[in-house]
Amino acid sequence: MDLKRRDFLRVMPLGVLVPGTLAFGPPVRAGRDLSTAPMLPDAGHAQDPDPIDELYRNAIVIDALIITRGWDEASFETARKTGYTGLLTSLSSGDMPAALRDLAEWNQRVEQEPARLVRALTAADFEQAKQAGKLAVMLGFQNATMIGNSLAPLEILYEQGTRWIQLTYNERNLLGDGCTERTNAGLSDFGVAVVERMNELGIIVDLSHCGRQTTDDGIAFSDPGACFTHTMCEALYPGHPRAKTDAQIKAMADKGGVMGIIGLGYMIGPDPGGETTIETYVDHIDHAVKVGGIDHVGLASDFAIEGISPGATRENWYVPRLTRFPPSYQVRWPPWIPALETPDRYRNVAHALDRRGYRTDHIEKILGLNWLQYYREVL
Repeated sequence: MDLKRRDFLRVMPLGVLVPGTLAFGPPVRAGRDLSTAPMLPDAGHAQDPDPIDELYRNAIVIDALIITRGWDEASFETARKTGYTGLLTSLSSGDMPAALRDLAEWNQRVEQEPARLVRALTAADFEQAKQAGKLAVMLGFQNATMIGNSLAPLEILYEQGTRWIQLTYNERNLLGDGCTERTNAGLSDFGVAVVERMNELGIIVDLSHCGRQTTDDGIAFSDPGACFTHTMCEALYPGHPRAKTDAQIKAMADKGGVMGIIGLGYMIGPDPGGETTIETYVDHIDHAVKVGGIDHVGLASDFAIEGISPGATRENWYVPRLTRFPPSYQVRWPPWIPALETPDRYRNVAHALDRRGYRTDHIEKILGLNWLQYYREVL
């Protein structure tokens, strides 16, 4: 832990260090009653605010995958409570009409909510959102099936605001093999051409659900570097098809990419005692940092902003996934980590990192600055 910095933070609010910043809420101004600020109940009455809470309030916080189907007023309210600066969506990728419909829906939502939303096309849009107390939304897809066998749709998708695309989902498509495919063929020639065109346009190449060889190929052929928006460490969860090896994490990081640690409990594996907790989650952060470096690790949920538990039951969530995903996915019930189910999920992560001795500037990188720097380089 950087003790000198911690001691300084205890007596100097971060609002002085980062003036005018507040996650998804009104900008902080002199004389404002901080008891109205998100994520910090009773902060206006505290004599000695917790330095990690202050750090979190002023940090750029980016969630690299939120499932945004059914976004409504309750979603806006939860987003305010999270303290997020921005998030990445997962839109329909089954075909081009569905993709364009979802893009149009979100573009319209941003236009109708200028006081609350910013469409994120560049890194600067996240910074603008932070300064204005808004939520930046970057549009993208967890599969490339909607482009069919042509590169032409990529330009249309880009023009409509798409800034990230995952090359494959679990199954094989025309680009390459997904992580649950029986074979391990890697990227096709068409897949390599898609990566090159995405690089030219400025669309992020995401390899989260890609198969082993497809992941290796995506790292090798993408320039600028590809990323893993939402995944975990194979070293801590051996045999899971969604996990990335140490060699892949290091190769991705060496080319400037970032790895978002997924927040689904059953994806990161139980502790030896059988319970998946926030400490299990931070174990994956720790490992990824040791392998890829502090500049190449971020955060990702892979569920709705409200969490999973409000609407999920064994019958409507767990049972369907037993047939949707192969046994290697090791789907479990309940699928969530309690400390990540609440809107203050990433503030909880910040405190967990602090308990492990992470420096405050390193916590800020993991919360969002690493993603922000990556966006500066790629978009």
